[in-house]
Amino acid sequence: MHLAMNTVAVINFFLIAGVIQGFVFNMVTLLSGKKISKVLIYLNLTVLFISLNNLQAWISDKGFTTHFFYIKQLLVPWYLFILPVFYSFLRYFLRIQNEIKGYVKIAVVLFAIELFIRLMVISYVYFFVEGRNTAIIDLYTDVEDVMNLIFSLFVFYKACILVFKKQNTFEVMLSYDDISWIKFFLKIGSLVMLFWVFAKLADIIMGIKTGYVFLRLGTSILLYWIGYQGLYRYNLVMDRIGVRRSLAARNTSFAMQLPIIEPNNKHIEEYQKINSYIIEKQRFLDPNLSMYFLAEELHISTSHLSKLINNYSGYNFSDYINALRVEQAKELLIDSNFDHYTIIAIGLECGFNSKSTFYAAFKKFTSLTPKEYQERLQLK
Repeated sequence: MHLAMNTVAVINFFLIAGVIQGFVFNMVTLLSGKKISKVLIYLNLTVLFISLNNLQAWISDKGFTTHFFYIKQLLVPWYLFILPVFYSFLRYFLRIQNEIKGYVKIAVVLFAIELFIRLMVISYVYFFVEGRNTAIIDLYTDVEDVMNLIFSLFVFYKACILVFKKQNTFEVMLSYDDISWIKFFLKIGSLVMLFWVFAKLADIIMGIKTGYVFLRLGTSILLYWIGYQGLYRYNLVMDRIGVRRSLAARNTSFAMQLPIIEPNNKHIEEYQKINSYIIEKQRFLDPNLSMYFLAEELHISTSHLSKLINNYSGYNFSDYINALRVEQAKELLIDSNFDHYTIIAIGLECGFNSKSTFYAAFKKFTSLTPKEYQERLQLK
């Protein structure tokens, strides 16, 4: 028993720490001076409603109370908004807000109805129930929780359908973000939703409420993580959009100085045409580019393409493409027009599919990290 009480105390500490962190997150993002988009609004609302819900739960668990009957019995269902506003964040982040409806308006109506009914039930108990027995209020709370659980499960299901089954509605966004982090969240979230169902059943059938404590901790960790992850990803996507637009508006004029190994006059002209095609068409910027697809585009065999690149560039296909990407990144890193974009956004828009592959390739070809290269060249 003592161990269980200590465990609950530790969880409550993390809850209130998370609440404070949530409010700080809201203030920092909303008061940063940057333009507030609908993506950030709904992301902040997600974190805000988690924070409000956990703050209310923490106050209740700590036994802070008031003698005013109405306030004591007024449990505000903040959690009702969490999934609807998160779903709206998804819609705006994936840029499909005009094609798929949201559920925030439904949540607002339900919230207002539930708050009104609770106030009526509290008033009835206050004025007409002997001894102001709260059994009716407790019964209403269970009914309200079940209804909100059903609604939340429905919205969560729709979010899963949106992300996993309707990718054709946000193909453009997939070129900037593979949304693997959202898929991970929804997979773990499905376990949390299942735990919520079991916690509610345990409460209704056996009167065991301990599950809620662990549920709040689990959802807090998961949803605060999605808050910070969402903010980082959104800023990264915005940077990538800016970099891509700037690249589209300029000509890629750099030329790599590549060694020629075993010169063969018969095929050197063919290699130069291929090299020009890859650079002028910016094919190296495609993170999914493979030798097979490039050979199909050029109507030659993969073995012949591989031989040409190996003989005349001095690299295998993978290193050849990465060398072009690094050359492009080097130009952008020292271009003042790209100073306000993050290094990782530049790397991803130069064709690398992750920060680690970008840094590894850049280090391989320059012996410097992108940051070191940028700082060294800017000092000259």
